[in-house]
Amino acid sequence: MRRWLPILLIIALMTAGTLPAAEKELKVGFVYVSPIGDAGWSYAHDLGRQHIAALPGVQTAYVEAVPEGADAERVILNMARKNFDVIFATSFGYMDPMLKVAKQFPKTVFMHCSGFKLHQNMGNYFGRMYQARYLSGMVAGAMTQKKILGYVAAFPIPEVIRGINAFTLGAQAVAPDVQVRVVWTKTWYDPATEKEAAKSLLDVGADVIAQHQDSPGPQEAAQEAGAYAIGYNSDMTAFAPKAHLVAPVWNWGPFYEQIANEVRDGSWKSRSDWYGMEKGIVALSPMTDLVPRTVQDMVLAKKAEIVAGTATVFKGPVSDQTGTLRIAAGESASDEALLGMNWFVQGVVGTTE
Repeated sequence: MRRWLPILLIIALMTAGTLPAAEKELKVGFVYVSPIGDAGWSYAHDLGRQHIAALPGVQTAYVEAVPEGADAERVILNMARKNFDVIFATSFGYMDPMLKVAKQFPKTVFMHCSGFKLHQNMGNYFGRMYQARYLSGMVAGAMTQKKILGYVAAFPIPEVIRGINAFTLGAQAVAPDVQVRVVWTKTWYDPATEKEAAKSLLDVGADVIAQHQDSPGPQEAAQEAGAYAIGYNSDMTAFAPKAHLVAPVWNWGPFYEQIANEVRDGSWKSRSDWYGMEKGIVALSPMTDLVPRTVQDMVLAKKAEIVAGTATVFKGPVSDQTGTLRIAAGESASDEALLGMNWFVQGVVGTTE
């Protein structure tokens, strides 16, 4: 009888609920379109992954440099089969492959970055990067001598077009007669192609180069030509210290932590999240010493207004390249209009194709 007492005691305690159940480890997967060492888009997302990987009870994994399309579906499917609790797909072209897999694994939470499709177990998320783009445009407008800015851009989708327009409006707020020339690379990550695109813009007179690309190639091209540069995704000062002025940057850690907590406690629901600078997901890197203090103060004052909600980037009157009024005076563009933006503002030289 004495031999059974410890066993009976354990059973009694379990029945009374006094033994805490071990909390299940949360498995979180990430799919990246480019290498995490690119100092760009995937690098910024991986910093967010590292943030939640440091939390107790969270296990993370990632696959980098995954092409959009069939390869993405294979990688996402593989993670779902391994019983990941939540999977983040971080490129626009992953949207349809993720949706296809989500329908097959209803108990897994799927999160797609920069897309618009939803399912009962699939949400999407993004940040209002156009706010930081506007501020970086103010810096470019203040620093240009030739009134010609170059913009190396990936693909003509609303996300990129919206950013170019915001950058242009910011530059025009400082230099009304400024011109923004756009070159499309049709790639998210190709350092050589991005650098050559920047060189072509420098050849036509641009003295400040901005980018919606993942590599610091355009920054390097600007420095080699003695021009200025605006980075993207992360602070790229180290790659072009004699050219880099500032960069619109991402801070995904707090958002990924929020989603991980929601999935863990069962409160997560499918939705579209689109946060701005007020949440800290979108930010502006510190301006380098190349930017005069008066310019820095001007930009930081506008940043404070945007964070407070007293300033709006896309507020009319705003006309497109043809002179057609797109946003009337006193009005602000709706989220629906911003998410579907497929036209350039006046002052942009280039096509949306």
